[in-house]
Amino acid sequence: MRNVKEKSGLPLRQRQALETRRMIVEAAQSLFLEKGYGVSTIEAIAARAGVAVSTVYARFGTKRAILREIRMAWHEGSRIRDVVASTSELDPASRLRCLAHATRRQWETGSTVLAIYRGAAAADSDAAEELAQALKGRRTALDAFSARLGRFLRPGLSQQKAADLVRALCLPEVHEELVRESGWTEDDYERWLAAILARELLSPGTRRRLR
Repeated sequence: MRNVKEKSGLPLRQRQALETRRMIVEAAQSLFLEKGYGVSTIEAIAARAGVAVSTVYARFGTKRAILREIRMAWHEGSRIRDVVASTSELDPASRLRCLAHATRRQWETGSTVLAIYRGAAAADSDAAEELAQALKGRRTALDAFSARLGRFLRPGLSQQKAADLVRALCLPEVHEELVRESGWTEDDYERWLAAILARELLSPGTRRRLR
């Protein structure tokens, strides 16, 4: 049979393998949310995905590897890492708007992932360490983002306090309170975050020049 390809150019066999992987990850994610990470077995994941247990082991090896795949797919979807690493060529207000958008995407799509990871951390010390390292990496990236604002900061605002403000304003709990609890739209949240970041971080002169 000839090699059928999609737009991606991947061969049929490779596309089938990716689809199987996707089904396993989605089945695991739903089980972790419904039952909890600790009690969700590889056997249950395989049954939910409609594949053999051996297939799950062959694709991932461990339940924690599936958990890691869930987290990495979330990071790739939100592109938060790209934003905090590659906006230095933009004017400072545009950088903050990009950060607000990426943060909105991160928490808009990531509330279930956070819930899963927090449950996993309670049941698995290695999962807890992965969560701690992921949060540490996010903190480091946001601090680096803040440091690149440098000379644009408002008078009297130290670099450390600027970094503290960025981390605090971008916390998932803030998004949860405004969007999930208070009924803000995601657009409302993004506009507010961009505006308050600019107000709290940038010098008045910088803000005026960028209007």
